[in-house]
Amino acid sequence: MTASYRSFAQQSAHYMDRPHIGAPTKPIKNAAAWYGPDIEADASQWSYRLTTSESTEIYDAIVRLREANTELGAVTRENFFLPTLASQIKAWRQDIMEGFGLKLIRGLPVKEWSYDEVCYAFWGLGHHLGIPGAQNPDNELLGHVKDYGETADNPFVRLYRTASHIRYHCDACDIVGLLCLQPAVSGGASRVVSTVTLFNELMSVHPDLASRVCEPFRLDRRGETKPGQLPYSMVSPAQFANGKLQTFYHSDYFRSIERHENLVLTDAEKTILDFYDERGLSPELYLDMQLESGDIQFLSNHTIAHSRTAYTDHEDPEKQRHLLRLWLSAE
Repeated sequence: MTASYRSFAQQSAHYMDRPHIGAPTKPIKNAAAWYGPDIEADASQWSYRLTTSESTEIYDAIVRLREANTELGAVTRENFFLPTLASQIKAWRQDIMEGFGLKLIRGLPVKEWSYDEVCYAFWGLGHHLGIPGAQNPDNELLGHVKDYGETADNPFVRLYRTASHIRYHCDACDIVGLLCLQPAVSGGASRVVSTVTLFNELMSVHPDLASRVCEPFRLDRRGETKPGQLPYSMVSPAQFANGKLQTFYHSDYFRSIERHENLVLTDAEKTILDFYDERGLSPELYLDMQLESGDIQFLSNHTIAHSRTAYTDHEDPEKQRHLLRLWLSAE
């Protein structure tokens, strides 16, 4: 059986293949350069509620696949047939890749469907948005974002496996999707900020550093190395071409390079990281989304950085916060 998804290496390489002609010399003005309060005022611009008939259409596609004994990894856009919703999903994709960079889909009936049915629904919708991909070298297709009781101060622990605050970052894929199965008791807001706006703000305050954002930083590999590899890779946070700024930002991984002997951040690198982290926490810039059961958040990792506030969970394991994560290449 030929896999209908990309490997982790293929998807990461596709995402990082960003055109660059040189750093911008003036602020970027397009739909991706938004401020949180401005777009929060009209959520209809970036959110969509599924109708009953659309949910039924998704469920019918699941039933057909299950009856044919189709495995999750063999699902395709063609066999996850959505006769009317497919055109609507194209509009979502346009909003994500050419608009604000985000789309919140509400109303998937996760409480009425089995866990396996929900997984098929999420994976199938992903195929209509792009090409799904593995999220790590272990070929994990749907990630589980929940608290496993791990320690947040361990550099080898992935913070999505804790209930701690997660700093702004982008994932190594064009689009990341999060489907909420169960929210926390309190906290756990998904906080998003426009990396285009952050760049414009940096250019205003530190014009001398704007070009440095488009040059390589050292990104900690966090132990994911092969024999003979350096403990870091060189990644330029931002690349600019054809009027578009595409950003890969990962505060923790850029900063943790200093855990290695004789490796330190330069003053310019530290100023840039501090500015992005601190300015991104301004209510003037960010947008908070409190995901509820059945909500699906899709974000462009080229124009949006996302973070998460710390949260308090239920004592009952069956009611604890649990999100599914999906990575997509947009082509």
